[in-house]
Amino acid sequence: MDFSNTEEQQMLQESVQKFVYKSYDFDTRNQIIASEKGFSQENWDLFAELGWLTVPFKEDDGGFGGSAVDLAVMMEEFGKAMLVEPFIATAVLAGGVISEQGSAEQKAELLPKIMEGSLQLACAYAEQGSRFNLANIKTSAVVEGDTVVLNGSKTAVLNGSNAEILLVAARESGAATDSEGISVFLVEAASAGVSIQSFANVDGKKSAEISLKDVSVPVSQRLGTSGSALQALQDGVDRATLAVSAEAVGAMESLLHKTVEYSKTRKQFGTAIGTFQALQHRMADMFIECQLARSIVIMAAMKLDGGESALEKTKSVSAAKSRIGRAIQKVGQEAIQIHGGIGMTEELDVGHLFKSVTAAEIMFGNTDYHTQRFASL
Repeated sequence: MDFSNTEEQQMLQESVQKFVYKSYDFDTRNQIIASEKGFSQENWDLFAELGWLTVPFKEDDGGFGGSAVDLAVMMEEFGKAMLVEPFIATAVLAGGVISEQGSAEQKAELLPKIMEGSLQLACAYAEQGSRFNLANIKTSAVVEGDTVVLNGSKTAVLNGSNAEILLVAARESGAATDSEGISVFLVEAASAGVSIQSFANVDGKKSAEISLKDVSVPVSQRLGTSGSALQALQDGVDRATLAVSAEAVGAMESLLHKTVEYSKTRKQFGTAIGTFQALQHRMADMFIECQLARSIVIMAAMKLDGGESALEKTKSVSAAKSRIGRAIQKVGQEAIQIHGGIGMTEELDVGHLFKSVTAAEIMFGNTDYHTQRFASL
């Protein structure tokens, strides 16, 4: 089987590499993180111009094709440079849920705006104590005539502070953890009763705590039929999990490369530490972990693109995220230890890469969760 990139994938990879080389050095990234939005609108507009925002979407939706392998190729390059623009939050997760669950009218209205870069979205599904269980939703949705009243709170909403429209997962019927009865509603962030508290994650990306108190939206703002959104949410989160796993692979590649280069210049006892056999073995182990991580991400992406059953696709995503988590621990810790104290300073990008992979390990389910999930399927 040929695992090499297609011509289109090579072009996509090279376009990201050129952008990073010209416009996204470490100092520029730090300036972007320190800004109020936490991302660059100018870069986002460029993403749209280059066609990157079309990559997660199927051709039927006007996108590049919706291939998970294409997405993984691009996200790996994003991870190497630690891009903080809300690509996963808006285009992969929220856009994916709309693509799967939305009506033809809703998709025609929203998806072109995402792909042209004029609309920021956030998917508000997680709640306090839900522990990565997408069905554990207590936010209520009560239908009153032609409107729906939402009450509840959401936590760790990626891009929640910048989103113009929130995709709010709420329960219309059933108990707190029932798989049936969950719907997703399109809620304007500026609606009365919506309270948004912004914060930065450890990797610098923006998230928010969101509360909804008697928020009224038209019934027409529901995605799909009443209580049927859980599978679309699961599919969207699985694809986002693959994306963040590929992003982590790119970040680990950078950690490995920078550690090897540092070992060639850092001297101890008058000689470069890279000549010490013990450190060579440790860096060889880092290389092996990076290769294993990339292999399992490619496997998961190919299964998502193939004709596998929904169960097999879910298992492949959890297998990848579980393996990625173990690689993150090994590669991240070794990189910091070989660099020494300087590795955790704000001035060196290695410390930021470590924070990036640490956040990736937790996002959309940590290593323990996905290991247990794989075992239970």
